Amino acid sequence: MADEAREADTSPAGQSAVDRTLAWVRSSRLVRGIASDVLVLAVAALDVWLVTPEKAETYSIWLSWISVAATLLRRHFPFVAMLLVFPGFLAGWAQLAAMIVLGTLAYRYKVSWQTAVGAGLVWCGRFVLWPWEDFLAQTWREHVLAAIYGVIVAGMPVALAFLILARQELSDRIAQLAESRDRESRLQAETIRSTERARLAREMHDMVSHQVTLIAMQAGALQVSARDEEARQSATTIRELSTRTLEELRNLVGVLRSGLAEEDTQPGLDELTTLAKDFDIEVDLDMVASPELVPAPVSRAAYRTVQEALTNVRKHAVGAAATVRVETRQDTLYVEVRNDRPRTRASGLPSGGHGLLGLRERTGLLGGTFEAGPTPEGGFRVEATYPIELRP
Repeated sequence: MADEAREADTSPAGQSAVDRTLAWVRSSRLVRGIASDVLVLAVAALDVWLVTPEKAETYSIWLSWISVAATLLRRHFPFVAMLLVFPGFLAGWAQLAAMIVLGTLAYRYKVSWQTAVGAGLVWCGRFVLWPWEDFLAQTWREHVLAAIYGVIVAGMPVALAFLILARQELSDRIAQLAESRDRESRLQAETIRSTERARLAREMHDMVSHQVTLIAMQAGALQVSARDEEARQSATTIRELSTRTLEELRNLVGVLRSGLAEEDTQPGLDELTTLAKDFDIEVDLDMVASPELVPAPVSRAAYRTVQEALTNVRKHAVGAAATVRVETRQDTLYVEVRNDRPRTRASGLPSGGHGLLGLRERTGLLGGTFEAGPTPEGGFRVEATYPIELRP
C-alpha cells in the first residue's frame, strides 16, 4: 500500500493535485501578506497623521512618512526596515511604525544581535528628544521618565513577538506529543495483533493442519483400495482438495506468523490467469480491465468471486466448461462467471451453502450488487458488480 501511495504521488494526476495545493498555499500566504501590509501601513500612517503637530519641521514630516513606507520592507528585510524607520522615530513622529518593525524583527531573529540593536534604536528614539538642544534642556527627572517610557516602548513589541513564538513552539510540542501518542497506540495495537496472530497460527498449525493432513492420507488410502471407479474418483478429488487446502492453510499460517497485513497478501485481479489454470476444468477467461487501476478491496473481492464460482463449477457441474468475464464499465467493475450444462451428475462433495452468501455479503459491503442462478441452457451464472473509482 505504501508503494501504491508513492506511485499515486508520482503520477501526473498526483503531481497536479500537489501543484494545486502548493499554489493555493502560496496564494493564501500572498493574500495574507498583502492584507497585513495594508493594515500596518494604514495604522502607521494614521499614527503619524494624528500625532504630527501643525507647525512641525518639514524634514521631520518627510522622515516620518519615509518610516511609514519602510514598514512595507519589514516582512522580507526587517533589519533594513528598522534602520530606515529609526530616523523618522528619532526626529519625527513614527513611533508605531518603529514598534511594529521591531516586533517583526524580534519575531524573525528571536534572541540575536539584530533584535538587540533594533530594541536599542527604538529605546534611543524614545529616550532622546529632538532637536538636541531640547534634549539637553530637560531635567534629570524628565530623562529618567523618558528612559522608563523607552523601555516600555522597546520592550512591548519584543515581548509580544517572544510570546507568539512561545505559543507556536507550544503548539508544535503539543502536536508532536499527540503524534507520539498515536504512534504509541498504533504500536501497542500492532503488538496485540501480532500476539493474537501468533496464537492463531499455532492453533491452526497444531489442530486444523493435522486434521486436514489426516483427511488427505485417508483419501489417498481410499484411492488405492477402492474398487469402484466412482469411489476412486471421489477419493482422488477429496485428496486433491485436501492437499490444496493444506497448502493454502500453510501459506495463511506463514502470513499470520510474519505479521503481514491482509491487503498485502491477498490475491487480486492480476492473479486470475493463474487461478484459471489451477482448476482442472476448461476456463475461458476474458479480462477487459486493468488490474492496476482497480482499488485493492474491489480487486480482492472480484478474485474471491471468481474463485468461489469456479469451485462451485468443479463441485456441482462436473465436466462443464466455464466462462469468466471481467470488465470495467465507466465507474463499475463487472464480473460474470457462467458454466455450461454439466455432463455428469454432481460430484457429491459436501457443500456448506455459505459460499454464495459470503460473496453476497462481501459485495454488499463494497456497495455492489450480486446475482446468482441457473441459466436457460441448464448451466449456472454468477454476476457481481462493484462501484469503483479508477486510480489516476
